[in-house]
Amino acid sequence: MADLAQSLWEWLRSDEGQKIFRYSMVSVISTAVSFVVLLIVYGVFHPWSEVPSTVFANGVATFPSYWLNRNWAWGKTGRSHLVREVAPFWAMAAAGIAFSIVGAAVAHHIGVEYHFHHLELTAIVLFANVMSFAIFWVLKLMLFNRLFHVPSLIDEIGEPVEAEEQQGRAGVR
Repeated sequence: MADLAQSLWEWLRSDEGQKIFRYSMVSVISTAVSFVVLLIVYGVFHPWSEVPSTVFANGVATFPSYWLNRNWAWGKTGRSHLVREVAPFWAMAAAGIAFSIVGAAVAHHIGVEYHFHHLELTAIVLFANVMSFAIFWVLKLMLFNRLFHVPSLIDEIGEPVEAEEQQGRAGVR
């Protein structure tokens, strides 16, 4: 277990580990922005129903997500390239927003079905939005892992441990 922790720590200190960590933190920040905007828009002011409020909140959160991902996570500066950077990012963001619409629709259905008060429904909408972000984040990670054939962190960390165990077993014989 200590070897696993040491390998994880070393990986986190690598350039790749730092990028993945910053990418993950951008996701946490954008989820928090979406959460707060949704709480204010739907929970406090309530100008729209669940779905439009969720779309608005996630749209707002996409702007800092783009900027933080581009500048902080990937270290890019200067002007953004429309075709190579902006369009693919917004396409992925649109897919994430579409995924969150499903969560908002489910929350709406639950609220109607069980006759929840606005405060209870707000909690369900917020929970559905966070879960949508989490599920979509995992799906994106799985997709990128498959598309780019990136070895998983578990595979990378597991190799040295397995090699040491095999050497230990060979020495015992």
